[in-house]
Amino acid sequence: MIGIRPKDLLNWFRLSVAVNSQSATSGGSSGGGSGSPKTGTGNAASAPLGLLQAIPSDAVKRLAFLFLSTCALLAFRLKIMGSKLPVFTRFDNPASVSDWPARQLTYNYLVSVNAWLLVFPCDLCCDWTMGTIPLVESTSDPRNLATLATYTVIIALVYTAFTTSNRTKRIVVIMSLGLTVLPFLPASNMFFPVGFVVAERVLYMPSMGFCMLVAYGLGLIIDKCKSRLVLIAVAVIMVIHVMKTYTRNWDWSSEYAIFTSGLKVNKLNAKLYNNVGHALEAENRFQEALAYFHKAVSVQHDDIGAHINVGRTYNHLKMYKEAENAYLEAKSLLPKAKPGESYQARIAPNHLNVLLNLANLIAKNQTRLEEADMLYRQAISMRSDYTQAYINRGDVLLKLNRTKEAQEVYERALFYDTDNPDIYYNLGVVLLEQGKHSQALAYLDKALEFDPDHEQALLNSAILLQELGQANLRKLAEKRLLRLLSNGQKNERVFFNLGMLAMDEGDVPAAEHWFRQAILIKEDFRAALFNLALLLADDHRPLQAAPFLNQLVRFHPDHVKALILLGDIYINNIKDLDAAENCYQRILQLDPDNTQGMHNLCVVYVERGLLKEAETCLQKAHLMAPHEDYIVKHLKIVQNRLHAKQTPNQLNEGRPDSKEIRKTEKDTTRPDTNLKSDTKPSTLSLS
Repeated sequence: MIGIRPKDLLNWFRLSVAVNSQSATSGGSSGGGSGSPKTGTGNAASAPLGLLQAIPSDAVKRLAFLFLSTCALLAFRLKIMGSKLPVFTRFDNPASVSDWPARQLTYNYLVSVNAWLLVFPCDLCCDWTMGTIPLVESTSDPRNLATLATYTVIIALVYTAFTTSNRTKRIVVIMSLGLTVLPFLPASNMFFPVGFVVAERVLYMPSMGFCMLVAYGLGLIIDKCKSRLVLIAVAVIMVIHVMKTYTRNWDWSSEYAIFTSGLKVNKLNAKLYNNVGHALEAENRFQEALAYFHKAVSVQHDDIGAHINVGRTYNHLKMYKEAENAYLEAKSLLPKAKPGESYQARIAPNHLNVLLNLANLIAKNQTRLEEADMLYRQAISMRSDYTQAYINRGDVLLKLNRTKEAQEVYERALFYDTDNPDIYYNLGVVLLEQGKHSQALAYLDKALEFDPDHEQALLNSAILLQELGQANLRKLAEKRLLRLLSNGQKNERVFFNLGMLAMDEGDVPAAEHWFRQAILIKEDFRAALFNLALLLADDHRPLQAAPFLNQLVRFHPDHVKALILLGDIYINNIKDLDAAENCYQRILQLDPDNTQGMHNLCVVYVERGLLKEAETCLQKAHLMAPHEDYIVKHLKIVQNRLHAKQTPNQLNEGRPDSKEIRKTEKDTTRPDTNLKSDTKPSTLSLS
């Protein structure tokens, strides 16, 4: 049924020792010409020496190479880790923080668990940490029998390797054990604790030695049995393993699939529940994610990360009180400081996120900024190189108008992370708040050196370049804004500032295009609506400007400049005096001392022919602004008309023109100084 002869399975091993066959046969012929090696039953005293001499030199070389390679890999790993061990929590490897004898018994039992995964890879799981495998806490635990059985098999294989007279068997067993045991040693907790209980990935290399041993044993069985039933059994086993591999591949099709498959094997692993929640959270399925995070808390109530996940999900759902309670619960689980022991070495860095998340949540309330600042300082005291805490604390200090302290905090963060573009950006924000625009621009440019696509740095540096008013710098500003568009940043502020640059260049069609794009994204964009209306009015298209002004005052009824411009259009173009009067009356309601609104209301009275009311109105305007010559001039015109009782034609020749005193201006916006940080930062807007 299968076209491979049983002995063909051993050819690879026999070829590997062919170069030494001559020494083996010569040893046999010297004993009496039997043609086979003899074991000298009466020479027990020389057994140890003969045992060492029996090991082939090529096997010694291979074992030595494996051993030295392993040592080199360990040394390289320690070097890239900074010659210090990583920080693990007790959830990663519970046995590592247990007392004797639970630690030693569990460590040894884990060897048998790994061996069982090689022999019978049925229940596979992507994560075996936390409570997946309960601790072996006493010698009476029946699982110790599995440990004894595993070590018995290993000892039996070692004994066979050093006592067998079959040279091929000796080489196969030694090489198989070497490939199985040596790569596994770094993950065995023998030299140092590792950050997991069981990890299937560490069995990849040991599986090579295991497969060699299985192949050799299978060849021996086939040679002895000479039965097709053995071949059929082998074929069935192979088919089963192929099917298992195929179905396992589907488990790895997505994060959600792999973690839910793990829960079928390990239902006491809180980390798996957390990871399923993360997968759902990434798809914005927050309610479902919250259920898994709550399950993680119920399985492992002292898991800090699970409580953080619950709080973060509540925050996404805008259930801020519940989020704060979850963060406070996580904070209460942080390990307490011990005299004479470094706290930094006892806490996982990701657990400190609870302080940042809690502070960010509290900072949303402007009355609790000092409380948020205290939490950031607490995080920094626990880990002095916690750059994210420095960044977020600087944000809060800016909100508290403590800009000098904010600058010092960012400079301290820069000491620990000199390549972080967000820190340079935030320093630029601080200097911008202090009015040091040139220095701010230098820091924004520095941020772009490290991250040429830094969105906020591109936008705000472009605005600063525009404000400098130099033609060559405006080209650079335009280039940076266009880069944002090419990166897919369809931000209304990008379109708006491109429109402002076009206005500076006198390119009316381009400016109109960019302003319209900004309004399409954000229909209540105050600055874009006003500047587009002003652009159209100045381009002698007041009737096109009016709808945008009406849209502006609908969303922003307190926009005085828009009301003045709209009233002017109603008077001079649409000839709707009632609508114009409503505009000016609304201005005076918002600002009773607004001279321009008062004067233009007087113009409406003149247009209606109400000269007496116009005189009274202009006298009030004159009292409000006694040094404005145009008001005095127009008051005299109205008074002269009243005294001379001029005809309507004469009135039209000398009536005050609202355009003459319309002092509209570009409603520019300041650079957006939202602080940049990586973990759900609070933001600060100076606009």
